[in-house]
Amino acid sequence: MLRARFSLALSGIYMLLRRCCAWAIAMALSGSAIAQSTNKVDNKPPCSAEKAEVERRMELARSKGQMLLRRQLADQLATLESGCQLLPADQGRLANIERLEKEVRTLKAALETAEEQLRRLKSEGGG
Repeated sequence: MLRARFSLALSGIYMLLRRCCAWAIAMALSGSAIAQSTNKVDNKPPCSAEKAEVERRMELARSKGQMLLRRQLADQLATLESGCQLLPADQGRLANIERLEKEVRTLKAALETAEEQLRRLKSEGGG
């Protein structure tokens, strides 16, 4: 009975760790692939077209003497600029590294817990 519980617990822990490791590796690979693809295309923010459009409309409003509209567009441009700031590639890379290091620490803690349970089960069973 004890061996069956031990075997079942061990296989469950093994499957959990295997899935977690596979997930962490997949996330690491997909994260680096995404980061590489975004860096290769161009470094412009995705909302640069929107900002250019608002700037064009601001200039048009200024040329027509529509100062209220121009002021509203300036506020809209400020909102766009604050919301469209991208992290530099190095900061994104560092964030990815920190995330993966945290995941590794979590997996190591789970492994240590599983190893402790295994030691306890072995010592109880005399095996």
